Amino acid sequence: MNRYRRSLASGCLAALAGLGLLSAQARAQTYPTRSITMIVPFAAGGPTDVIARIVTGHMAQTLGQAIIIENVVGAGGTTATTRAARAANDGYTLITGHMGTHAAAVPLYPKLAYHPEKDFEPVALLAGTPILILARKDFAPKDLKEFVAYVKANETKVNAAHAGVGSVSNVSCELLNSVLGIRPVGVPFNGTGPAMNALVAGQVDYMCDQIVNAVPQINGGTIKAYAVATSERNPSLPNVPTTTEPGLPAFQAQAWNASFAPKGTPAAVVARLNEAIVKALEDEAVRKRLLDLGSVIPAPADRSPEALAGLVKSEIEKWTPVLKPTI
Repeated sequence: MNRYRRSLASGCLAALAGLGLLSAQARAQTYPTRSITMIVPFAAGGPTDVIARIVTGHMAQTLGQAIIIENVVGAGGTTATTRAARAANDGYTLITGHMGTHAAAVPLYPKLAYHPEKDFEPVALLAGTPILILARKDFAPKDLKEFVAYVKANETKVNAAHAGVGSVSNVSCELLNSVLGIRPVGVPFNGTGPAMNALVAGQVDYMCDQIVNAVPQINGGTIKAYAVATSERNPSLPNVPTTTEPGLPAFQAQAWNASFAPKGTPAAVVARLNEAIVKALEDEAVRKRLLDLGSVIPAPADRSPEALAGLVKSEIEKWTPVLKPTI
């Protein structure tokens, strides 16, 4: 009798598990049935925000539901990322993460409340964003060679703006500082937008920033650009030299933005979201907007969840030795 009861109980549990699986599959097949929240871990108007809005605008058309952008600032993007990691894993809360929140934060924050590889389901890479060395329009150096010489000679006097510890603007300038062997004063802001506003107003000397945030200001003459930290010039700023040209090849940096869902989000939901992002990246209007900002659109082979997981792993490995000594 006991054996029969155990067998019956096991059968019931298996049946319930099967029903649960079928229910999850059914929900995934009808997903989404309501609006989706896309958390952006920085202030409105910054590069992550701009890219998220461009891509999600097209995604909403594909998915047939609104995607609401929610800007959550603080702690270099880790406040928002922690919140996203703890959200329900039903596909209705996502985050547009980047090199800072999903790679550099690991060595920068020893007590980080999440782990990029363990607490998220990678969805898709949205865009690459080359880094520029920028300065206020009346900063004394005229070109990159003069800039390098000037900041080395005046490292205790100059200051560099950034969007908070762990942000792309912060970690990319940490890389630049390590290449140049300097420790200038850092001036943190709640987001890249406010940091850029301070640079435009001449309140800070220089910053390292993603190209998406800087093209309008450079073309408008409100700031100056010394170089783009890539091996080739960017089509959106053809007159800005690469860091290699004036003799600073060691400083190469390109940020990226990508979509992530909380760990345990059903695979079918992740696939649906990935499909919507890939479709957006193939749309000519979306591509034009991203390219006009200087973004690098990922190649088809780089758009899968698996490719994004590999990128996160490699980026953590890249930034850990650069940033760990600064903790």
